[in-house]
Amino acid sequence: MQSPILRELAEAVRQGRPHALEDFWQRAAATGTPLVEPDATDPSYRLVTFLRRDDPRRPATDVLALLHTVTDKDRHAHDLSPHLMARVPGTDVWAIGHRLRADHRAAYQFFVAHGPREETLRTDRPAWLRVLDSAVPDPLSTRPPLPSRDGRHPSSVLELPDAPAQPWALPRTDVARGERVAAEVDGRRVTVCLPAGHGGAESGPYAVAVVLDGEMWGPVLGFGDTLDNLHAERAVEPTVALLVDTMGRDRRMADLSCSEKFVDWLADVLLPWAAERYGVTADPGRTVVAGQSAGGLTAAFAAFRRPERFGNALSQSGSFWWPDGTEFDSGSEWLTRQYALRERLPVRFRLEVGLQEWMLLPQNRHLRDVLRARGYEVAYEEFNGGHDYACWRGGLAAGLAGLLGPRPARG
Repeated sequence: MQSPILRELAEAVRQGRPHALEDFWQRAAATGTPLVEPDATDPSYRLVTFLRRDDPRRPATDVLALLHTVTDKDRHAHDLSPHLMARVPGTDVWAIGHRLRADHRAAYQFFVAHGPREETLRTDRPAWLRVLDSAVPDPLSTRPPLPSRDGRHPSSVLELPDAPAQPWALPRTDVARGERVAAEVDGRRVTVCLPAGHGGAESGPYAVAVVLDGEMWGPVLGFGDTLDNLHAERAVEPTVALLVDTMGRDRRMADLSCSEKFVDWLADVLLPWAAERYGVTADPGRTVVAGQSAGGLTAAFAAFRRPERFGNALSQSGSFWWPDGTEFDSGSEWLTRQYALRERLPVRFRLEVGLQEWMLLPQNRHLRDVLRARGYEVAYEEFNGGHDYACWRGGLAAGLAGLLGPRPARG
């Protein structure tokens, strides 16, 4: 137990102090969990202790704390698993501590087990999916939860004090709301987010942001609320967002792996359709294509293949290892090599990647270096987190503000 608060509780219980346990839980409920305490050895770190209260009606055999990227399936199958919480003797407190840098942000959940530990710690895919399907948010967290899809429970969000601000990520009640339109374009679902006061196609041309994995950003995460906040603060010029569904896992893998067919569809079908109905611009300098993971790879590829249409690429945690994960294989980092070999194109980039994304960090840094060596305008950020929508939702908003900030007045 690294936590001074938890050590104090354990000592109070050992001494038999009355009400010590109930006072502990009342304090946790008032301040919110997890516990965040200073690290006596380094002020840039915090001691973070996740807590789960046992249910006396059905006591747990084990509890797992699933902290995005810090704990993962591959480090799960042993009794020293970084997921596995411990019971504080003589109490109903399950706890686990991590020493984390003070700018860390991550989604997390709990899985409450009622069975043998060897079953709880299985790592085969069906068993791990059962864990993810049953995991629940922290009931004592004071932060708004992060919604999930596929019928899963929301996640709680750990946000340490030095984590980058996310001023536009959450809904506000005091801003004008733009219209959301569910549409189908050439057999593909698209959610259109319009700025408040949008006056139809004739009131354009509007800047446009094409956002991939639209089934997540639209109905689940409500990116339209973020766009409303950006517009309310005039952090972006009036912008129409096109949230493009990827239509299932198999089609996603085909479309978001440097697919010429898919990028040409975005350029030659989706954008003309949006221009006709919603007045979006044909100016590549006011057009952003944005994505995460394989979508981040595709955003950079869209700028490479169709620079006359996509003048701005916003890539978050881009899978630039594609088409394979072998760092020194001649087939890996294909897109980075294309940018290295081709003359500079008239496009701008905003790249970000998490410091916890050990499989992606070197490749994103490599692309950054190649682009800068070729003379591209590149804004680059590394956030202290993982492959996580809790991080991406702030980075997407900040990226659009950086690429589609209000245009200077002419005069």
